[in-house]
Amino acid sequence: MLKKSVILAAAVLSSTQALAAYELNLSTAQSSQDPMVKAMENAAERIEERSDGEVTLNVFSSSQLGADNDMIEQIRNGANIAVLTDAGRLSEFQPELGILAAPYLVESHEDYDRITSSEPYHEWVELLAENTGMRLMNYNWFQGTRQMFTQKPIEGPEDLDGVRIRTINSPGWIKTIEGMGATPVPLPWSEIYSAIQLGTIDGAEAQLTGAHGLRLQEVTSNVTLTNHIHLMTGLLVSERWYQELPDELRSMLDEELKKAGDEATQMTVDAQADVRKEMEEAGVEFAEVDTELFSSQMQAVYDDMGWTELREQLEPVLSAGE
Repeated sequence: MLKKSVILAAAVLSSTQALAAYELNLSTAQSSQDPMVKAMENAAERIEERSDGEVTLNVFSSSQLGADNDMIEQIRNGANIAVLTDAGRLSEFQPELGILAAPYLVESHEDYDRITSSEPYHEWVELLAENTGMRLMNYNWFQGTRQMFTQKPIEGPEDLDGVRIRTINSPGWIKTIEGMGATPVPLPWSEIYSAIQLGTIDGAEAQLTGAHGLRLQEVTSNVTLTNHIHLMTGLLVSERWYQELPDELRSMLDEELKKAGDEATQMTVDAQADVRKEMEEAGVEFAEVDTELFSSQMQAVYDDMGWTELREQLEPVLSAGE
């Protein structure tokens, strides 16, 4: 039996294909109030106007079309879907890209500007397109820095022993949470709230704006500022769909989606203080910790994932901005 998400995605595609010359359905797990979604909607309006209706973008928030991994499979099969995803999920298809979601790789989300302008990054993106038929577009959608949301205070890795933490279903993410001392539990983003309520998991690692949209402040009482991953994401689209666009429309799409990523990033950065204040007013305790306690345990993750040499390869790129 086909998954409901696959059936829904197919229904959406079949019902929209005739509406415009080129139609793209943007999918994200984030809520409708998240900066990512707002920026997507702004881009959709600009793109439709600039293309005189030749290109139409439909925005689906809260995993309405299905979980991200399901969307990736649809994209591999040529569907006119774009999913907002981190590169860690793509390491299964192009291992080098996994380094972009490595723990404590960068000191700031702004460091990704240099990475995505580098020759190694462009080579990995082109290899992904050639080998899988999937195009990773502008990788400049910053969703926030990942923190630990738990029921009990966390001061160091020893406090995470036996604590079941939801994370992304990707080897790099799973090993990162293991390395931090917790028990990783891969679950779809939309299931986190109920899983904590039911006691299936003890907490989650997430960025502030995303967690706020999911109302994690209602089911957790502590946020530990581990800053373990600066969650940068990009839009993944079918290479076949992308290459079918006329050159001028492809350039326009690239330009507007890059602009949207920059907008989403700025909105995310601007929202941090307000989100934290609102969570604190709801009774959530925020704790600063020595991140070195966690980052010092990450070498095993880099070795296991084959990221050590890739980090060395990116080092000149990252140090260029110092």
